[in-house]
Amino acid sequence: MEPVRAFLIDSNKLFREGLKRLLDDSPFQIAAEAGNLREALNSVENGLRPQLILLDLVNGGEEEADGMRRLRAQLPDARMVILTSDLCTRRLANALEAGADGYLMKDLSSDALAQSLRLVMMGEKVFPTHLAALLISGRVNGNGTDMPVSRKGLSQREVQILRCLLNGDSNKMIANHLNITEATVKVHLKSLLRKINASNRTQAAIWALNNGIGGELAGAGAVTAAAAHQ
Repeated sequence: MEPVRAFLIDSNKLFREGLKRLLDDSPFQIAAEAGNLREALNSVENGLRPQLILLDLVNGGEEEADGMRRLRAQLPDARMVILTSDLCTRRLANALEAGADGYLMKDLSSDALAQSLRLVMMGEKVFPTHLAALLISGRVNGNGTDMPVSRKGLSQREVQILRCLLNGDSNKMIANHLNITEATVKVHLKSLLRKINASNRTQAAIWALNNGIGGELAGAGAVTAAAAHQ
């Protein structure tokens, strides 16, 4: 992969220094830094042309959203990735609306971060699965909170199994977690698939995300993990 010029925007100078060192051996080189969006916009107006923007959101307010939109308008060909320590639907909504290509957590491993950035540079969108699903399904209101939905008469056990699916668990793992047999898991899984009109585990996981049934470990890659156990 060819070197990528990155522009890091974060109020924490220590984090900026740490990320620069972390990416030293990767294709992603921090070519410029800014402590906030105002500084970033000034740099861009003075001719800075990065290929990748790495940005932390401070409060998710309208001023910040407007700054992201202005940044996107001035750098239409650059990829924009939000790096944050906060899973917030309002901030994700602002990021999506501003044209962000990714929304990643700061506690990612260096390998996971580099791989996510590679995907972004290839034109992929990278977001935490359960938050993106809520937004795509229109279930996030203006305050960034989830709206309740029907659970189609699922039993408590079936809801537990759905949460396990979101965590990417196999039938054996679900059986061990719930202290039941694999055969019982299969019976419950068949029943819940019929109730929610899903044909496989991945569709069930997506339905769970869209209906407010979150797994303990559900996050980026949850649906992909479910697909691995089809």
